[in-house]
Amino acid sequence: MTTNGLRGGDGESPAGETPPFGLDALSESVYRLLLLHPEDGPPQIAGRLARSETEILGSLERLADLALVRPPGATGRWRALSPEAGMAVLLARQEAEAARRQAELDHSRGAMASLIAEFSRTRQSSPPSGVEIISSLQDVRERLEQLASEAVAEVLSFAPGGPQPAAVMEASRALDRQSLERGVRMRTVFLDSVRNDQATVQYAQWLNELGGTVRTVPALPLRMIIADGTTAVVPLDPGDSDQGAVLLRSPGVIAALRALFEQVWEHAKPLGEEVQRDGYGLTGQERQLLRLLSEGLTDERAAQRLGVSLRTIRRMMAALMTRLDSRSRFQAGIKVAASGWLTDDPLARPADPPAAASTAVLTASEAVVEPGSGQSR
Repeated sequence: MTTNGLRGGDGESPAGETPPFGLDALSESVYRLLLLHPEDGPPQIAGRLARSETEILGSLERLADLALVRPPGATGRWRALSPEAGMAVLLARQEAEAARRQAELDHSRGAMASLIAEFSRTRQSSPPSGVEIISSLQDVRERLEQLASEAVAEVLSFAPGGPQPAAVMEASRALDRQSLERGVRMRTVFLDSVRNDQATVQYAQWLNELGGTVRTVPALPLRMIIADGTTAVVPLDPGDSDQGAVLLRSPGVIAALRALFEQVWEHAKPLGEEVQRDGYGLTGQERQLLRLLSEGLTDERAAQRLGVSLRTIRRMMAALMTRLDSRSRFQAGIKVAASGWLTDDPLARPADPPAAASTAVLTASEAVVEPGSGQSR
């Protein structure tokens, strides 16, 4: 253990935040004392910390719930596990919780994509109240500029498609500056692939300097802008923004879109933060690529969803196949399923998965093997 203990930082949690690993200050102090004085019981610990025995017993029960101490057995004493074993248990719990939240996020993304697709199928001359169909791309751009210029509180955006065109970013600077100078809170989520594009990174840094915030994720469900929590603009067809957009004002739909944004935002990483790997050594982008291919997407569609070139997709797959010591994608698919890389819980490692499940992974793009073109990102 370091001098900062199991809770991280300086040992204190900011007001309103959950302590890291769920371990509060008193429980950590009790745990430390049990390590230093294994013969102590609740009365002795209470005396050392100048706390009531009831408080100490509560902390001991909390530590037992976290598998950091063992309740009194035949010896009649509470016993602390070693710091190494305790940290392993805490990290395993946190990773399992992160996997559960990721599964919920993936479900929300799918549900929202279905909702938008439903709107695209209901285009008609007299749309329902709270829905406005915008067919012209020029009208879409003008409406977006209007929303941004009239926003007074916040503008939330999903920006899929990878690195943004330099001309588009340059043209938006004046409007972005005006909004931020009015005190409008701007939060934008890009794809992880923009981290390799200098122009987009410079634009994001410029936004940060003015008070905006930019984060990235491996994949986004759709392009979206929400202004002041009252109006949203999404594409009529999430797979083809050229088809136009739909402007939504229904409070129920806006609430759902806002919840989707907050879920994605919570899991997104600040642009300046290093991309982390999970327990299997996979980046979020690599895991998302495997998931997209296992769902039957071609290399081209996966590249579009991740905002990278076809060449990059094939390079990523070649690297993953090397790590799996596989000669074909079919063989790699079997090994991916067997290793548990695509399970919701990265800690789960199925030893002998059903053949039907394993052979389905990655094979959808097996036939696409010709060298790709385009710039690597």
